[in-house]
Amino acid sequence: MNPQANLIFIISLLLGTTITISSNHWIMAWTGLEINTLAILPLISKSHHPRAIEAATKYFLTQAAASALVLFSSMTNAWYTGQWDITQLTHPTSSLILTSAIAMKLGLVPFHFWFPEVLQGSPLTTGLLLSTMMKLPPITLLYMTSPSLNPTLLTTLAILSTALGGWMGLNQTQIRKILAFSSISHLGWMTIIIIYNPKLTLINFYLYAMMTATIFLTLNTIKVLKLSTLMTSWTKIPSLNAMLLLTLLSLAGLPPLTGFLPKWLIIQELTKQDMAPAATLISLLSLLSLFFYLRLAYCTTITLPPHTTNHMKQWRTNKPTSITIAILTIMSVMLLPISPMILTIV
Repeated sequence: MNPQANLIFIISLLLGTTITISSNHWIMAWTGLEINTLAILPLISKSHHPRAIEAATKYFLTQAAASALVLFSSMTNAWYTGQWDITQLTHPTSSLILTSAIAMKLGLVPFHFWFPEVLQGSPLTTGLLLSTMMKLPPITLLYMTSPSLNPTLLTTLAILSTALGGWMGLNQTQIRKILAFSSISHLGWMTIIIIYNPKLTLINFYLYAMMTATIFLTLNTIKVLKLSTLMTSWTKIPSLNAMLLLTLLSLAGLPPLTGFLPKWLIIQELTKQDMAPAATLISLLSLLSLFFYLRLAYCTTITLPPHTTNHMKQWRTNKPTSITIAILTIMSVMLLPISPMILTIV
């Protein structure tokens, strides 16, 4: 793709996100979401492969439907209350429609079907944008309207998302699809706590975005898309593969690593809110996702391919690992000891 065109699309993405997260009026928030959708479409379909075109079409249709629902929800609320302010979404029907629209934008169950397909059809760098930056505006809208949303509905969506995200990722061999189901599962954790403690949702999102960025950039460096090629990639940059193992375990939420922090805080907050059964259920369901993270980690570093392998042995690359990946990896693994400081900042 032409570098100037690429720059315009990236700037438009930043602009759309900024407009949505800084707006008070529903129409401005909707405008930002539309700019975002239109800016990411060329980045999804830039390879001109039929799968990429299909992914861009699916993405456009679901996001257009969700944007229409956002507009419908805000208009219904304005009709009944005379308010266009985002924080004044008080009408129950509007809240219900908005929850469906945001669930569709984020890829929460039962509106999750488009997300793995779109991520599978996109390049790794675009997949990174779809998994992190494109989730920020809808989460911000959810954050701003959280006091008036229905707790039962959100808890149900969250538990279903964690269950299906873990369950459907078990059988996958394509790494982008595994990361898509991982994203759905993490969104369940963010959704369940947003009414009770919205700041925890933001902490969870920031840490999730950081760990996912590390994984996507690492995979982009070693040029791996499938589990079978991941097994033979350890010879390229062995140190990077070892850190990828730790980052995957961090994303799974294992204790001494960064990813344990949001899960620990969310379980603690749910218990304080007398939701111990929900906390127990969501913790058990996260074991499903732990299985496929361990599978990825196992393929990354612990397996040596047999001598009868069909893959050519990869030569060790001389390309230096970028400083961005180095910083992100260290943060993805070692932030747990400074968790009190993170909580103070956020």
